[in-house]
Amino acid sequence: MEISKGEGALCENESFYEEVFSDLKEEEKALPEFISSGNLEIDRKLEGGVPTGSLCLLEGGNDSGKSIFLQQMMWGALNQDKRVLALTTEKTSKELLNQMESLKHGISDYFIIGRAKIFEINAGYIEEKTQLSESLLQVMLECIKRCEEELIIIDSLTIFAVNSSENAVLNFFTECVKLCDNGKTILISVHGYAFPKAVLYRLRSVCSTCLELRIEQVGDQWIKTMEIQKLRGARKTSGNLLSFDVNSEFGLKIVPVSKVKA
Repeated sequence: MEISKGEGALCENESFYEEVFSDLKEEEKALPEFISSGNLEIDRKLEGGVPTGSLCLLEGGNDSGKSIFLQQMMWGALNQDKRVLALTTEKTSKELLNQMESLKHGISDYFIIGRAKIFEINAGYIEEKTQLSESLLQVMLECIKRCEEELIIIDSLTIFAVNSSENAVLNFFTECVKLCDNGKTILISVHGYAFPKAVLYRLRSVCSTCLELRIEQVGDQWIKTMEIQKLRGARKTSGNLLSFDVNSEFGLKIVPVSKVKA
């Protein structure tokens, strides 16, 4: 049976479009996914948010905004229908829920239905029994392995870093990388002073995303600044510094660069 030129051309066109749509589908699959912070300006600086499947190290001193940023990420992830597990040495569950409520990022409903889980870790207990620190690191790893949550937040790891050997801390981060390769996204806050510089450099190299938060005096005001030191897949087209403030009315509020410099 002979095929007319018109039918042949139609077959060729169908074949062409099938190939094009197939390529588009492959590109869609290849597009990176992000966990949004729920703040458009933060997401813009992060070029979409924190990449899923990444290990993010959040460094900063006292009151530099580490916990607030992690709470922002927690709120954004929950609003993306993600499940979140927070392991905290900084606050009790009640304190964390109350603070997020005061910053207009209430997650009590998510907490009640089990989409947000908060596990408290008694830092005072670790200080009293430092020999248990490394064992607790292993318990945390096992907890993360078994949990169903996509986003895991650890705020903070400082008390473990101070009371554990360098090898134990490095092993913890290495195991976290493996978990991230299997789909978890893990955000860990630490105080930079907790590590020798050599260890801190190694941790930064292990992590796919590194953010540093600082408090800086600009004129007569103190501003919290986040520097994006490392971001997996970033093109760095939007700069790597972000200044913000925190207040009870707006929560985390971005401070324009022009205002900071004024």
